[in-house]
Amino acid sequence: MTMRDKLREVERKFEELTHRLEDPTLITDPKALMEVTRERARLEKVVSSFRELEQVESDLAGARELLEESSEEELREMAKAEIKELEPHVEKLERELQLSLLPRDPMDDKSVVLEIRAGAGGDEAALFAGELFLLYQRYAGDNGWRVEIMSDSPGTAGGFKEIIATVEGTEVYARMKYEAGVHRVQRVPQTESQGRVHTSTVTVAIMPEAEEVDVHIDDKDLRIDTMRASGHGGQSVNTTDSAVRIVHLPTNTMVVCRDEKSQHKNKAKAMKVLRARLYEVERERAAAATGEQRRSMVGTGDRSEKIRTYNFPQDRLTDHRINLTLYNLPKIMSGELGPVVTALRTHAQAELLEGEIN
Repeated sequence: MTMRDKLREVERKFEELTHRLEDPTLITDPKALMEVTRERARLEKVVSSFRELEQVESDLAGARELLEESSEEELREMAKAEIKELEPHVEKLERELQLSLLPRDPMDDKSVVLEIRAGAGGDEAALFAGELFLLYQRYAGDNGWRVEIMSDSPGTAGGFKEIIATVEGTEVYARMKYEAGVHRVQRVPQTESQGRVHTSTVTVAIMPEAEEVDVHIDDKDLRIDTMRASGHGGQSVNTTDSAVRIVHLPTNTMVVCRDEKSQHKNKAKAMKVLRARLYEVERERAAAATGEQRRSMVGTGDRSEKIRTYNFPQDRLTDHRINLTLYNLPKIMSGELGPVVTALRTHAQAELLEGEIN
């Protein structure tokens, strides 16, 4: 099937979804309505670009015909100028449409569970874990996403030994999945009297949020314990059994969530994290069973993979997967992660496109 055939198919699907939205019975099924609306919005961008391409190609054909048939110099010069302008536009639209037709990760539209853990480096690792969480919070805010902390374990000198949160919004996984892996930080700690550079690590996990229909959990497979919550939150946090620990017995997966007062809220949060973890395990198992190999290192999600180094003395960020180097770390750490994500997505798309062509 040629690219044009695929685009015609997308256009047909778009028109079909448009007609479905006109069906008054669809409003009685909110989930189906949301899915149809979301899919139509995604296809609308492709169809709009395709129709623009066809219009530009028509204009280009007209300009070429005028150049070939006209004997008036003024009209010929006008046609040449129009051709010079339209040819790059056609190439640009074709490239964009090629990328839009690449196989999509079905998880891309999902919200995520974000887990950040301090690795090697003690207090310095915990401090950087806190800084990474702030970076993601600011990046989420810039994208209109909502961040909710599920549980956290503060570091003794600040930051976090571990923090788990959900990030909810549009195409969160599509952009955040590239953050999974080991982040290495090189800098002089505030406690370092001799000015020596220390190296610390922080591990980031990005898991697509799973619905109940995505992963089934039997109640008999769970052990649920309640306990006194500890940490900040006022007096009530220490006088009620509000903290919840859930253990999934078949996999020995444990999740602990604490809230100031609500045991029910903690249980719901813990189940959300548990579903995401079990869903991720199942996805990895399925990929291994089918022999699926990712074409690109980008976004493999390997938690043992060192993906990035933040070198503060040299004011440099290096992403080792694509040999990307950027400067001005304070600006990046303030939430401007966009250039990094764009570079990683572009690289992944280029490799997918190469695979499609070959």
